[in-house]
Amino acid sequence: MSEERLYLEISIWSQVASSILFVGALVFIWNKWIVSVVLAAQARSNAQIAESERHRDEARGALGSLREEIDSARRDAELIEQRAELHAQRERETILKDATEGGERALRDAGGELERARAAASLRLRDELLDRALQIARHDAVRRVDSALDSRLVERFVGSLEETARG
Repeated sequence: MSEERLYLEISIWSQVASSILFVGALVFIWNKWIVSVVLAAQARSNAQIAESERHRDEARGALGSLREEIDSARRDAELIEQRAELHAQRERETILKDATEGGERALRDAGGELERARAAASLRLRDELLDRALQIARHDAVRRVDSALDSRLVERFVGSLEETARG
């Protein structure tokens, strides 16, 4: 082997050795510093993902419970509405019944009052007619009765009293 060939082989082997050392240094640096940084970043990312999934699951659970509460509130509102309608219907029926009874009672009272008013009006009319007839009779009697008729009437009346006294 010639010197040139030897230098060429040394040169090749030195490049191989330096390449191997360079790759080894890269592997060492990779394992020493870069892998730990990548693994830490991956762990942080995994932790963030896990935390996000946990928050998502909590939000889903909260959403489910809120939906249940909303459904429960709707059912409660429907029950309250039904009870309010029933109460309003009963109240309306009670008011209508009371108003009907009050109206019938007022009608009966008015009928009785009307009868009393008619009776009172009838009595007043009779009294007025009697008073008027008496006035007319007195006026007519004064005009018709003279002293001769007056004497005869007095004698007859006295005679009827004497007969009644005798017995």
